[in-house]
Amino acid sequence: MSSRHTRSVLAAASALSVFALAACSGGTSSSDGGGQPGAAGKIEVVASTDVWGSVAGAVGGDQVEVKSIIHDPSADPHSYETTADDALAAKGAQLLLSNGGGYDEFFGKLTEQAGSAKKLVAYDIAATGDENEHVWYDLPGVGKVADQLATQLGELRPASKQLFADNATTFKAKVDALEKRLEELGTTHPGTKVVVTEPVAHYLLASAKITDATPKAFSDAVENDTDVPADAVSAYRQLIATKQVKALINNEQTVTPLTQDVVKQAKDAGIGVVGVTETLPAGVTDYIGWMTGEVDELAGALK
Repeated sequence: MSSRHTRSVLAAASALSVFALAACSGGTSSSDGGGQPGAAGKIEVVASTDVWGSVAGAVGGDQVEVKSIIHDPSADPHSYETTADDALAAKGAQLLLSNGGGYDEFFGKLTEQAGSAKKLVAYDIAATGDENEHVWYDLPGVGKVADQLATQLGELRPASKQLFADNATTFKAKVDALEKRLEELGTTHPGTKVVVTEPVAHYLLASAKITDATPKAFSDAVENDTDVPADAVSAYRQLIATKQVKALINNEQTVTPLTQDVVKQAKDAGIGVVGVTETLPAGVTDYIGWMTGEVDELAGALK
């Protein structure tokens, strides 16, 4: 199986060809990307994934029309191949929001061709100083993104500037409450260790001061779709078998025979398994509701 890096390069190339197709198709969009409202009188926002689309919706409220390119729980942003509709949406957007950090390179190629729309990159805004790209789990960083969204939307629609600022404040208060809960988890369970199948929830664990004891070679191999070294597998299984870890954090969107096997081993050993995802689960549209569920599940596993 090819690595995620290889798949992202292929996806980026596809994005360029799709944009060229869209540009020649003669299709129309509800916004020209120059700051004018769409047909419904709303600000046109396009996000790379529904995670960031939900944050944009929380800040923009009924003043925005949000299109999330990836909104399928089974889709992988690293290997996503854009469509002509995606390219047209990006071209017509007034505000473009991506994750960045190498996570959604397909979207970066679209935005390069998308004209004068305002562009926000969550990874750059969060500025964690960490190479981990999964910044939607960095709650303080998400709060910073909300502030930037309020500022940019306010510039696009000055009459609603205060509304956007108020929405961001309300959103951030809920994010701060979740961050406080994570800090309390760390205080209540000092010295807690866990293993992960992939370092998706890295920032969430860091906020709770929970140690990720996963052999680096294990999580790196799973993340890059390569074979996990035998000694890393052995060390990982030993951590579970001897109950040196309190929980296993499983990325439910990266499933392999090995991850399925270690999840079963953890359950059989009575170790809690916490499922995390990279996009909103089916039927979920609210970022705060989603993160609240994730924190609740983590807290339950640590009891």
